[in-house]
Amino acid sequence: MTMAIIVENTPLAPDSQGVVRVANTRVTLDTVVTAFLEGCTPEEIREQYPSLQLPDIYLVIGYYLRHQDAVHTYLAERQQQANLIRQQAEQRFNQVGIRDRLMARRHPSR
Repeated sequence: MTMAIIVENTPLAPDSQGVVRVANTRVTLDTVVTAFLEGCTPEEIREQYPSLQLPDIYLVIGYYLRHQDAVHTYLAERQQQANLIRQQAEQRFNQVGIRDRLMARRHPSR
């Protein structure tokens, strides 16, 4: 008896900003890979992100394991982009005295 092998597509696709997301959800490749690298099992990842399907998580982890260099390059680029956005936000918005300003908004009479 022979078994028909079905080729499964990886449930990853970039959104309009180029962020790779899993299976038409808002969960990013970064999220799944980071959880996996922190020691989470696919089942634990599923518990944390119920919008994901367990078979999709396994496929994403398999993709990561087969393409580690490319995924690590992508993750490093995303981290650089996040750092740049953080720096731009810090330049635009003065952080000095922010706690006092927020407290003043919360308690205007003080």
